[in-house]
Amino acid sequence: MFQIDVVEQCKNNNRKGQIQLYRQYCDGMFCVAMRYVKNSDDAEDILQESFLKAFQRIEQYEGNVTFGAWLKRIVINKCIDFLKSRKHETVAFEERHLPVVADENWSVDDGISVKEIKDAMQELPEKYKYVVMMYLLEGYDHAEISQILSLTETACRTRLLRGKGYLKQVLKEKNNGKRY
Repeated sequence: MFQIDVVEQCKNNNRKGQIQLYRQYCDGMFCVAMRYVKNSDDAEDILQESFLKAFQRIEQYEGNVTFGAWLKRIVINKCIDFLKSRKHETVAFEERHLPVVADENWSVDDGISVKEIKDAMQELPEKYKYVVMMYLLEGYDHAEISQILSLTETACRTRLLRGKGYLKQVLKEKNNGKRY
């Protein structure tokens, strides 16, 4: 009941309600932004822009999902927009080298740490990185990811599978010194 009341206060442009929501979600959303941009100053800027956008468009929040999930989508979109705007040079990636094979197994060697996996994710080509991060780190399903990134669900599944394959190659290279 608390969240609904505070959101209603925000819809009425109540500053105390906005501050209350900000305090409740700022730390968690900062962590989300940091996972994408890796720089605390940029993450803070994205966080502020995300809250501004959320409060400006709070009338669009219908309560179908939690406010946190709705805000998280805004933060992730802002992160992606920020990263795209900072991208100066793109490298073409030959997709034909990574065949698509339906494989739901996400297990890795016991000797690989979570940090190594997160670092390896940063080396993925952009179009795979966001899908993999949103699936593994944020817990979004294919329908949610496809909606956020304006993709078809088929494209989302394909990018996830290819990203997974590429991620495995990066991890093998780091642990064995070469790609297979």
